Order: sequence, then structure tokens, then C-alpha cells
Amino acid sequence: MRRFPANIQNLLLIGLGFPIVGLNVWVLSQFFRYFEHLITILTIAALIAFLLNYPVKILEQVNVPRLPAIVCVLLITLALFIILGVTVVPNAIEQTTELVRQIPEWIRASNENINTWEEWGKGKGLQLDFNVLRSQINAKIDTQLQIIGAEVVGLAVGTVSGVIDTLSIIVLSVYMLLYGDLLWFGIVATLPERIRLPLSESLRENFQNFFISQLILGTFMATTLTAVFFFLKVPFGLSFAIFIGATELIPFIGASLGIGLVTIVIMLKNFGLGISVLIAAVIVQQIKDNLLAPKLMGEFIGLNPIAILICLLAGGQIAGLLGVIVSVPIVGTIKGTIDLMSQPPHSLVPQPEYAGESLDSE
Repeated sequence: MRRFPANIQNLLLIGLGFPIVGLNVWVLSQFFRYFEHLITILTIAALIAFLLNYPVKILEQVNVPRLPAIVCVLLITLALFIILGVTVVPNAIEQTTELVRQIPEWIRASNENINTWEEWGKGKGLQLDFNVLRSQINAKIDTQLQIIGAEVVGLAVGTVSGVIDTLSIIVLSVYMLLYGDLLWFGIVATLPERIRLPLSESLRENFQNFFISQLILGTFMATTLTAVFFFLKVPFGLSFAIFIGATELIPFIGASLGIGLVTIVIMLKNFGLGISVLIAAVIVQQIKDNLLAPKLMGEFIGLNPIAILICLLAGGQIAGLLGVIVSVPIVGTIKGTIDLMSQPPHSLVPQPEYAGESLDSE
């Protein structure tokens, strides 16, 4: 039988490959939706264990046995959460609750700002008509009030479930911290030998290092903006600063989205204050991006910016917010594994947590 030319074979492979990839993505999204609650809990617990494992490894390097190191890290983490729970969290909850209550009033106040702009335009000889915008704002006020009421009821109903989920995450994180290495070694032992070390090393860099860096950057944004917003006398400044810091967990674009949303909300109340907040937040963001981020993150992800945006969109489509947060590290892990596998075997230096007797014992 006559063979197809090489270019036709390549076209056939590409033509068949894309539908298969699309089918796999669809199956993955359906699988996630069916097990969404369980996968979310396991993922959050694994990320917490990843983060806590970093200080545990540091203590092990100074000859502290693993079990005492884990206990020490857990006690310090618990103490930090208690301190935050006594000082920051109550104020943030109080401000957020009051902010949600006042948002409809801020929307109504925006109507007055629109009237001011119309009068200013008429004084300059401009025919500005914001009646359509005003009617849309007024129509959405009642809707927002209904949504807020429904969310309050939903929060009250879901309190017990939230407590159970939180306790489950804490217990799973502790067990993963204690026995995660054995579980991971058991999983990678089923893989071909040439994949084990590259996958382990790439996973460590793209998850542990990535989320530790994002956590530090988010903390910097939250603490710095809290002081800046206090100086600018921004209402509910603590809640806004914490929100922007939390959006830093969304890779590369999170802080910009957070700053944009906060600016829009503040502009409803005071347009000039919103501009001041935007300028101040962008300055802090530039300090973070140009001074802190390069030192913390470097280029270990190694992905093209366009590929990063595609990863974020695909992750959001498959798994919502959780998919957006973990999509870039997952793709970075895959790319890093392939890059390490393409290197000569002698160039791979085993890391203490993945090499040695633990892998050999499997």
C-alpha cells in the first residue's frame, strides 16, 4: 500500500489531535463539575501542605527531626491565625459587612455625580445625556438589594457546612504534611524512571515556590495598601486592601483586576478619591512588580504571556476560580518536566526531598 507523504501524515495527526484534546478537556471539565466539592477541598489542603512543607524543610536542614519540625510549624501557624483572628479579621468582617450594606447608597450617590457631569457639560456647551445610564443604575439597585439579602441568607445556611469544610481542610493538610512524601513517592514509583525526578522537581518549583511567592506578594500589597488607604482616608480601606492582596493569588493579572474593581466601587462614592486610589495602588503595584516579584519568582514558570492568558481562560472555563489559580502552575509543571527530561541525565541534581532512600525504597 502506498504510504502518505510526510506532510499529509502531519496534517492527519494535527487534524485528529485537536478533536482528541478538545474531548479530553470536555471530559476533564465534566469530571471536575461532578467532584467539584471534593476536588476543591483536596486542592486547598494540598496547597496548604505545600506551603507549610517549606518551613519544615528549612528546620530539617538545621538537624531538627521531621515530626518536631512539623509540630513547631503547625504551632507557629496556629498562633499567627489566632493573632489575625483577634486583630485583623473582626475589623475586616465588620468593614465588609458595612460596605455591602452601603453599596446601594453609593450607587444612588453616583446618580448625583452624573447630574454634576451633565451640568458641567452644559456649562461647557456640551450636550451630555446620561439618562440611559441613570435608568440602568436605578433599575439595578433593587436587584442588588435582593442579591445581597439572598447572600446573607445563604451565608447563614452554609455556616455549618463551611465549618465542616474548614475542619476537613485542616485535618487533610496535617495528614498530607505528615504522610504526603510517602503518598507522592508511591505515585511517582508507578511512572517510568526517567519521568520521576523531572516531574518531582518541576512540581516543587511550579507549585511550592510559585504559591509562596504569590503569598508574599499578596501580603505586601495588602499591608502596604492598608497604610496608603488609611493615609488617603479611604472608607473601608482595610477590606479593599485585603481584597487586592487576595486577588494576587490569581497569577499575573489578579492585582490589576483587584485594583480596577476597587477603583470603580470607590468612584461611585467619590470620583476624585477613586482616581487617588488608582494612582496610589498602581505605584505600589509597580514597586511590587519591579523590585519584589523578579527576586521572588524569577522566570521559573518560563511561559509566554499569551500562553499564560490562555491558561487562565482555560482554567476558568474548566474549574472556575480554582482553575484560574492553579492553571499556570499546572502548565508550568508540564513544561518544566518536559524541559528537564530533555536534559542529559547527569545534569539533573536530585533534591533531598525527592531523592535518595525514599525513591529507592519504592
